Amino acid sequence: MQRLWIKICGLRTTAAIEAAAKAGTDAVGFVFHEASPRNLPLDAARELQGAVPPGVERVAVFLHPPQALVDAVLELVAPDWLQLDVADLARLRLPDGQRVLPVLRSGDVISQPPPARCLFESARSGMGEAADWQAAGQLSRRTQVVLAGGLHPANVAVAVSEVRPFGVDVSSGVERERGVKDAKLIREFIRAARAAERALPVEESR
Repeated sequence: MQRLWIKICGLRTTAAIEAAAKAGTDAVGFVFHEASPRNLPLDAARELQGAVPPGVERVAVFLHPPQALVDAVLELVAPDWLQLDVADLARLRLPDGQRVLPVLRSGDVISQPPPARCLFESARSGMGEAADWQAAGQLSRRTQVVLAGGLHPANVAVAVSEVRPFGVDVSSGVERERGVKDAKLIREFIRAARAAERALPVEESR
């Protein structure tokens, strides 16, 4: 049975990274987008990535980035994954073998076949808006879907049960104020997601 993959996104402090790792996250996300309250300057990201323990994957998260920013993040942070909208992937030059997590959004026309693994998100990132769970559930029967958008400790169990995703991704849903993570909410989110995973019928667990 595939273990539910959990990503805590938009981390900006060592304390938040430690809280996520201790709670059992599989991945942490660093945001590189100046308009976001979770944006990380390159120097800060370079220091923070060293606080991520072995076994926790590091995901660099972008929204319509210039090539120079992607190149700088690859050089200074060396993330395990790059998270980018599908349209961005088509115009950027990436190193051979670089793992990417393509972002699909509610309402998008999805290519056939879909990416082997993708993040399914609402129309606007980081705003706490829920994705289209019905569309995500249909997609999850064909590929590995990481569900994002509007998730929080109180609804992630229902999301896991209804969508049957490969993974879940949360950012604003575990914040005490915009851009500031809350260790208690991180623990509650991961605990609820894992409990929902255990409750799935064995033949349907992902």
